[in-house]
Amino acid sequence: MNRAGRFAPSPSGELHVGNLRTAILAWLFARSTGRDFLLRVEDLDRARAGAEAEQLRDLAAIGVTWDGAVVRQTDRGAVYGEAIARLTAAGLTYECFCTRREIQEAPSAPHAPQGAYPGTCRNLDPAEVEFRRSNRPAAIRLRAEVAEYTVRDVLHGEFTGVVDDFVLRRNDGVTAYNLAVVVDDAAQGIDQVVRGDDLLSSTPRQAYLSSLLHMPVPEYAHVPLVVNADGARLAKRDGAVTLTDLSREGVAAAAVRDLILQSLGLPRGTLESALSAFRPLDLPREPWVWRRL
Repeated sequence: MNRAGRFAPSPSGELHVGNLRTAILAWLFARSTGRDFLLRVEDLDRARAGAEAEQLRDLAAIGVTWDGAVVRQTDRGAVYGEAIARLTAAGLTYECFCTRREIQEAPSAPHAPQGAYPGTCRNLDPAEVEFRRSNRPAAIRLRAEVAEYTVRDVLHGEFTGVVDDFVLRRNDGVTAYNLAVVVDDAAQGIDQVVRGDDLLSSTPRQAYLSSLLHMPVPEYAHVPLVVNADGARLAKRDGAVTLTDLSREGVAAAAVRDLILQSLGLPRGTLESALSAFRPLDLPREPWVWRRL
């Protein structure tokens, strides 16, 4: 199987400048190392009608190309089910009946982040499980055998993060992100994951899950986000931040691409022309502040 990088947006709406910058970076990382570049639509629970087509249009408009067909997570439920079945057969899952409120209000383990699962349902006896099933559908959680896990990131070096008993399948039957992304990356031969650094904290969970499923752990590169003038993560409420909105203000897609390349210290022009100047370790390490044009 060929080596590959990827971009994996959720089709909840049009991509904004921050999403487009991450897509360009993922493309540059992959192409500069001779990898294929794949596109996966992570549409398990945040899809808006028409958003996928809008996103593909905008990626093409800034010069992002991809290899092969687009993969959609909603087509892969059986594969996720097989992975959960393997973990269950190994004694590495259990049913959880907790509500979000109960998790938030429960005492957490020392040094665990807010919202980390405290293990409430981990050791329920069979009779209690049967009783709770009659009142509420169960989520499936991983029975983690470690409290933390260390990954290596191209830009951040070694990073150690908490691993709790995270959800593999929600109680509405939807596969959770952490499981789907691990299974999909392995199935597609993706050995390089470039994404926003807001996802760095979840990476130890994913790498640990990869090890349990005997799947390879990708090379990670978590890149700085784009933020607004107040330092908050860029969002559509920050004004003209999508290609559609910017075009209404007279800013062409090529100009947006050039601004993104300039923010990375790369020459303006096509993405292919930026490849020769691309050096991952020379990338800016601070968030890029997007100011209204």
